[in-house]
Parts: sequence; structure tokens; C-alpha cells
Amino acid sequence: MSRRRGIMSDRLKEEIAKELGFYDTVQKEGWGGIKARDAGNMVKYAVKMAEQQLARDKS
Repeated sequence: MSRRRGIMSDRLKEEIAKELGFYDTVQKEGWGGIKARDAGNMVKYAVKMAEQQLARDKS
């Protein structure tokens, strides 16, 4: 079975990880080294960004 390809670009994930303060872990251990909570917070942050973008586009 192949791995699913992620929806978020690596650049966006890195930007969010920097914003949330765990990018150093990503650099040292890779994406598998982050906590499940951090991964969840990344998704929440990405959804918030998308919602804000949609709201701006509607204006």
C-alpha cells in the first residue's frame, strides 16, 4: 500500500511549524518526530488560514 500524498505543501507545513514553535524538532527528527498534538494544531492552523482566505476572497 502506498502512502497518501499530503495536501499541504512542504513550504506551508514548514511555515506553520515555525509559527507554532516546533520547526526545530522537524529539522532534527523529521515530520515523524513531532507530537500528535502538534500535528493536530498544524491542521487547525491551516484550516483557520484557509477560512480567512475565503473570507477575504468573498469581500
